[in-house]
Amino acid sequence: MSNLATQQKIELQRQQVPVQEPLVIRRRATITLGEKLLILMFVALFVIGAVNIITKSYAVYQANIEIQKTEAKIDEQTKLISDLHVQVEELSTYDRIWEKAKELGLTLDQNNVKSVQE
Repeated sequence: MSNLATQQKIELQRQQVPVQEPLVIRRRATITLGEKLLILMFVALFVIGAVNIITKSYAVYQANIEIQKTEAKIDEQTKLISDLHVQVEELSTYDRIWEKAKELGLTLDQNNVKSVQE
């Protein structure tokens, strides 16, 4: 047999016997129960953390509002106190006290006056 004859014989055999490729079964990776539980716990912790942060932020916001209200009341009281101090200083002048004493019928007796030293 010549080389050409063997080549034709091989080609005939190839045509007659189809070559079967190995059947590859590709399985899709499934998520196991443990992985599902881990993912669920991660999501739950994330949600709990987010809710916790929002709750704390709201508490801080409310505390800031209360602080601002208290500071406003303090400012108002400070203004009122300073106004009253000015009023006390105006009412406690020597001339005004002397006039009130005269209205009430009091007189100045130099023998009865005692000086106080600190």
